[in-house]
Amino acid sequence: MSTTSLISILIMSMLINNVVLSQFLGICPFLGVSKKVETASGMGAAVIFVITLSSIICGLIYHFILHPLGLDYLNTIVFILVIAALVQFVEMFLKKMMPGLYKALGVYLPLITTNCAVLGAVLLNVQNEYSVIQGIVNGIATSVGFAISIIILAGLREKMQYNRIPKAVRGFPFTMFTASLMAIAFCGFSGLK
Repeated sequence: MSTTSLISILIMSMLINNVVLSQFLGICPFLGVSKKVETASGMGAAVIFVITLSSIICGLIYHFILHPLGLDYLNTIVFILVIAALVQFVEMFLKKMMPGLYKALGVYLPLITTNCAVLGAVLLNVQNEYSVIQGIVNGIATSVGFAISIIILAGLREKMQYNRIPKAVRGFPFTMFTASLMAIAFCGFSGLK
């Protein structure tokens, strides 16, 4: 495992195979929490924390317990339990330390548990046969890619609310149009391979 392979995983997961704009995982919080940059940043930070820790813990569990014992078929169930526990920890922390952000995230915070981007990141680590270190780098890059996407969309949505947009496409239709243009723009990073 070389530094170049880790940098390659970092760039691939963050920009080229962006979890939201390329793999279309985590769309619910991407569209639901991206109305303000402040709440999008909070959600991005929460997702970075959960995906990074779940990549570490799930990688260790998979490589040192499940795979050696031939229990690979249990990986999805075990990963979901680990993710649910981490999200509960994040929820308790935000409720205690940052009540404003906790209220702003609302129902989307518990939805991190069912956010397919989180489960997708740890399952892709197994599918791509990444080592624990490679899985951690992939988890960090995947979560940072999610945060980049949601913050960019939130910034665009904040700016667009002052524009004159035809009534027929205001709100969700225009948000979907913007997200699709972002996905096309992120396709330009495929030349970095």
